[in-house]
Amino acid sequence: MELAHRLSLIEPSPTLAISARANELKAEGKDIVGFGAGEPDFDTPQHIKDAAIEAIKSGFTKYTPVSGIPELKKAIVQKFERDNGLTFAPNQILVSTGGKQVLYNFFLAVLNDGDEVVCPAPYWVSYKDIVSLAGGTIKLLHTSIELGFKITPHDLEKQITPRTKVFILNSPSNPTGATYTPKEIHSIAKVLEKYPDVLVLTDDIYEKLTYGVEFSNLATQSEVLRPRTIVVNGLSKAYAMTGWRLGYAGGPKEIISAMDMLQGQSTSNANSFAQKGGVAALNGDQNCVDEMRAVFEKRRDLAFSLLDNLKGVKVFKPQGAFYLFPDIADLKAAPGWEKLKQKTGESDTGKIFSKGLLDEKLVAVVPGSAFGYENGFRISYATSEVQIEKGLKRIRAFVEELWK
Repeated sequence: MELAHRLSLIEPSPTLAISARANELKAEGKDIVGFGAGEPDFDTPQHIKDAAIEAIKSGFTKYTPVSGIPELKKAIVQKFERDNGLTFAPNQILVSTGGKQVLYNFFLAVLNDGDEVVCPAPYWVSYKDIVSLAGGTIKLLHTSIELGFKITPHDLEKQITPRTKVFILNSPSNPTGATYTPKEIHSIAKVLEKYPDVLVLTDDIYEKLTYGVEFSNLATQSEVLRPRTIVVNGLSKAYAMTGWRLGYAGGPKEIISAMDMLQGQSTSNANSFAQKGGVAALNGDQNCVDEMRAVFEKRRDLAFSLLDNLKGVKVFKPQGAFYLFPDIADLKAAPGWEKLKQKTGESDTGKIFSKGLLDEKLVAVVPGSAFGYENGFRISYATSEVQIEKGLKRIRAFVEELWK
């Protein structure tokens, strides 16, 4: 049977693949430390669960409007006003089955074959595949650990061409945790203001998880950009609601309407009673978010301290999200590197490291090439301090052995 040619444009999610392999080894009785999944290890706050349970008990289990129930859209409008200083009407809001569907809807709605999407790298694993399936071409704007994995306005301006249709900015970033300051966002906005045909997508999924940096986005920083900016967010990270699959967007009415139409021909509405939980999340007490953020910051500090000053490994201290993204380019000079390369059968730096680490030390991380940065790997510290200490001590031992 011949499958569709478009499947050749994409690859299985590497983060899910790593997690699946780690779970297989766990099932075999191996003591695996998993740093693969980008998923908070906290339970969903009780008041959110109670709202969904009450919705089920009351029979709120039917279809809803494709774009979301009015109550949730109102809560999203209020959230944008309260947190971001952005004003949207309900018909400028779309609720989807996770932030990933929001992105699919957006790119299918705006891209034609050959349109370019400029995206800083390292980037979230699915951007490239989603853009490709929508007929576009992703144009990577490579960053370095020395510059904190951030782009400069000058770098951005050099990448924009007449074929550029969309610019993506994900801050705080998955996978690096890099978080742009309001001043840096403003400088980037000034470049984009010069190009009225370029749409802007700001992926704010980690908005609530920042450490010592004030969150800001391009729409907040630029009135000129607001009419052509889509603000994407969701409830999975801030409220530990990954399995609830609730993402949302605010943006220009014409684009939101097109995204609504596409969603109507795919999944239709997001889960009905999950939407009631979403209302409780956005309208309820936000102390639960603050408490989780504080724990993540403590874990960040612990994880960074355990990897800092490790020969051959450069570690950037992130200002947001819950990831570390070490650079391991210098490890290729280690005496044991060639032997490890031969043993793993890989040629990609991050894959050599990640496969060897899992095989020899039973620690699962995601290779950097999954994010467009071969000489690195991603660690998710969305796990207990006990697991962080155990896993990172194993990583230190693994690296130190390569130098012997």
